[in-house]
Amino acid sequence: QGRLVESGGGLVQAGGSLKLSCVASERALANNGMGWFRQAPGKEREFVAAISWSGGNSLYTNSVKGRFTITRDNAKNTVFLQMNSLKPEDTAVYYCVASDYDYAAGRWDYWGQGTQVTVSS
Repeated sequence: QGRLVESGGGLVQAGGSLKLSCVASERALANNGMGWFRQAPGKEREFVAAISWSGGNSLYTNSVKGRFTITRDNAKNTVFLQMNSLKPEDTAVYYCVASDYDYAAGRWDYWGQGTQVTVSS
C-alpha cells in the first residue's frame, strides 16, 4: 500500500519559517487533491490547506491565510507547505493527506505519519 512521508518539521522561533515536504510513494496517491492537517496538544486535528491536482486551486484555514502557501510538484509526487511568520499557536504535528477525489471534496483517504513543528515564543 502506498505511503505519504513528511519531512521538514523542527523547532523555530516565532516569526521564523519552515517548509514541509510530503512525498507519495506511489503516483496513484498524488493523482488528486493533496493537503495538510495539524493537531496541537490537547486539541482536535484540524484542516490547514489543500491543493488541486493541477496546483491551480487551493484552500486554507483562516488562521494561516497570508502566512502559509501550499504547492505541489507532480513530477515528484510531492506536496509542500511553506510556513512563514510562524506563531507559537502553530505548534502541532502536521500531517500530509491525499484524496481519491477533488481537493475540495473534504474527503481524505491517505494520511502520513506526521512531522512535529514547534514554534517557540
